[in-house]
Formats: sequence, C-alpha cells, structure tokens
Amino acid sequence: MDAWWKSSNAQQKESIVLKRAVAYYRHSAEIGQENSVEIQSDQVRKWASEHGIEIIKEFSDHGKSGLSTEHRDAFNDMIDNWVKKRDDFEFVLALDVSRWGRFQDIDLSAVYCSECKKHGKQVVFTTIGIPKKDDPLYPVYLAFERYRAAQYSRELSEKVFKGCVKVAQQGYRPGGPPPYAFHRMMLNEQKKPDRILQPGQRKAIQNGRVVLVPGNPDHVAIVQEIFILFVEKSLNERQIAGVLNQRGLFSPAGRQWSDASVVNVLTNQQYAGAVVYNKTSRKLKTPIRYNPRDTWVITPGAYDPIVTPEVFTRAQSVFDARKRRYGREELLKRLTGLYEKYAIITSALVKESPDAASPATYCARFGSMSRAFQQMFTGALKKAKDYVASEIGRSARLIDEHEDFLVVNQNFTILIQPSVPIPCGYDTYWEFRPDQRASVDITLGVPLSSQEHGEILGYVALPRLTVRNSAFRLTSTNDALIEMHGYSGLQLIKDIMDGGNTHG
Repeated sequence: MDAWWKSSNAQQKESIVLKRAVAYYRHSAEIGQENSVEIQSDQVRKWASEHGIEIIKEFSDHGKSGLSTEHRDAFNDMIDNWVKKRDDFEFVLALDVSRWGRFQDIDLSAVYCSECKKHGKQVVFTTIGIPKKDDPLYPVYLAFERYRAAQYSRELSEKVFKGCVKVAQQGYRPGGPPPYAFHRMMLNEQKKPDRILQPGQRKAIQNGRVVLVPGNPDHVAIVQEIFILFVEKSLNERQIAGVLNQRGLFSPAGRQWSDASVVNVLTNQQYAGAVVYNKTSRKLKTPIRYNPRDTWVITPGAYDPIVTPEVFTRAQSVFDARKRRYGREELLKRLTGLYEKYAIITSALVKESPDAASPATYCARFGSMSRAFQQMFTGALKKAKDYVASEIGRSARLIDEHEDFLVVNQNFTILIQPSVPIPCGYDTYWEFRPDQRASVDITLGVPLSSQEHGEILGYVALPRLTVRNSAFRLTSTNDALIEMHGYSGLQLIKDIMDGGNTHG
C-alpha cells in the first residue's frame, strides 16, 4: 500500500478542476511581427497555465484590421457560435485591448465585451489580468486602454497619409489599382524598372517604388481617340460614348460607355503623366469623401503620358468654358435674353436656342423652368414679399423672421411666396409651391400683375395640413382654385391671429 501522503496528494491532484476558456488572437500587417499570432498564443497560453485555465479553442484573424469586425471571420465565429451558443467555458482570453480591436468608437469595444458577459463569459486581457471583484479602478483603466488602442490607429493613419503624400510628391504612385489603359511598373531600390505588377499584386521590395506606364495598346488608343474627338472634333461626351458603343468597345467598368465614363477619362490628369493623390479619402473605415481640388497632391511630368499635357489642358478649357456658361447668373442672363426677344419662355424655345443651356440644366439648377423664370425678377418678388411681411406685422402682436418664413405671435408660421405671371401661349399663369416642412403652417401665395413692379392681385392661402399638392398653377379662369384658396386681402391672417372665422 502507498504511503498515506502519496495517496492524499494523488486524490488532491485529481480533485483540481481547471477553468475553461477560448482565446482570440489578431494580427494586422501594419505592425510587423512583434505581435504575431504565434507570439500572442505563446503569451496567452503561458498566462492561462499559470492561472489554472484550460484553453479549449483558439481563434485567430491573420492580417485583419481591428477598426471593425468586418472580415474578421474568426472573431465573428467566436462570438456567434461559441460565446452565444455554448456554456462549457467561462472566459474569453485576449493578449490586450488592441488585439480585441482598435475601434474608433471605443464604446464598440465595450459592446462586444458586454455581449460576452451577457452570455456568462468574462473577457480577460492577459496583460491586465482578471480584475478584482468590485475594483473601482478597473473600468477606468480599461477605458484608457481602449482609447490608446483607437489613438494608435489614428496616429498610424496620419503617418501613412503623410508618407503617401511624400511618395506622390516624388513622382511615384502611392497605391491603388491603375487607371484604365495603364499598368503599374515596380522599380527596384535603384529606381530601375523591375517588373509589371499584375492586378492585386503588391510590390515585393520594401524600398521599391511604383510608377504608371502605358498598358494595353488598344486601351491606350481608345483614350487618345476620346481626347481627339473632344478637343479636335468638338464632339461632346454623349456623342463620344455613342461612337465607342457603336464599335462595340467597352468602358473601364466592362460595360457600355456613358457620358460619365467619358468625362472621367477627359478629366483625369494621370493620362497627361501626372501623379494625382488625395482626390478622395477614406480614413479608418469612414465613408469615402471627395476632397476639394486645392487639397489634391499633383506632380506633373512623373511618367510617360498617354496624351500630351497640352491636349489635356485644351480639354479642361472646354469644361471651364461650360462652367462659366452654366453658372447661375449666366443661365439667368441667357434666359432673360430669350424672354426679351420672344416675350415668352418655353422648354422647346430654350432647347432650340444655341445661346441657352438645355431645359434639363435649368431644371437641375432651379427646380423647374417656371422657377427659373421667376428668378429673372427677384427685385419685384422681394418688394412684394417685404410689403406683405410689413402688412402682417402691423396686425401682429409679435413677429419674428426665422430662416425664410415668419413666426406670428409665436403661434403659427407663414411662408410668403410671391409669383410673377408666366406667359403661356395667349394666356398667363402663376405658380405656387406649397411648403411641406413641418415648421411651415401656411404658404401664402402672392400673385403679381406684371413682372416689373407688379401690383398684388390677391392672396392664395395654402395650409400644409390640407394641401398636399407639390405645385399649383393659378390662371384667371381657374375659378375652383380661387374659390377654395383665394382671398382679396389679409383678413384670413388677421382672423387666425384673433382666433376668429375666416372671410374670403
């Protein structure tokens, strides 16, 4: 028979029950190898062994960003299929807070810890250890570590951006896929051509650089033809797209050419041999943002162009001339010229005029042709609006101007909307657009007798709660509309102030 002490120790060893855990490791290429999955695993296993914890499952995301859980398949598998569905372990181990994630919203880090806690598992960061029960300093320290993890990504993002700016200023490509008709050429450490990089392939030399070189000869010829048709033949982008599509040629997206895809080629300075960087930005998983042109990093003459800088400059001159032509003031000036010549404005007339933009341009800029016509007479509109506001103010106890409407006696709101008569064949009409904002109670239409210094003919009251039409056209023969909404004076507004009945 064994000695009593041997028997006792054996029984005691058998009675020890290890606590169980799963472990999570994450490594992204941004930080080299000092925190590789293998190193994390060794350190977490050592800590678990020292604290009597058995790791029953390990999850690892290699080369994954910690800014979100997107594409972190192992992390999501751990949460969804182990933390939420199994009850045979009590800890989730990670080396430190940064391996759990570098969430820019630090509350997200806490959310996933809380999700584990809700299902009976405690997240333990082994560099910190298991917190003492009711330790008041642990949440503070944890919040600080989450902030540090997020701040690291912000600082790294800024360093990467500055590095890319420097690379672009030196005439090299900072990154990203090449534009249509280009290849990426990798240069070695002596800045000599090494090889063409295939789609998705990255440079293998740390100190190497990348430049653009003309690619598929057929694509190069298409780009050159686009510029020739635009600059030499004076075809617009729609006509150019039609020419290319008739020949069965595909756009960079592998579809038919469109106005937009042609414009993208014509305005891309890279085709003239310039490095262009920071046109858009998307830092730390935020949505893509289009940056102002004065923030772009442009380095001309960085590599062999597909079109000459002179041809590219001529193309931009065409676009600049369009912008001057289609500015708001210029659009109204040309519309005024048509009205003075023909005493009428119609979409067909505008469309046929070589001096005016298309009706679609006026609708896009002003909302409709009718609203563009109104903007030709802002002086008369402002005079009428000021007069009506003054008359309402005479009867009101208190009147405030807020945004573009009036607040009357802090009780209801009025939007004053004058309208000049719009010629239409042998007749005229006045257009009003009832405002559907919740802050506007009544749109008060004010028809004027003429375009210049017009007298007020009456009032059209359009309450938001009862009028759902997006636009009203008032004519002299529209008796039903006048009967329902028309008033000869401002008695309606005065009655609302007094809480009395209305009179038409």
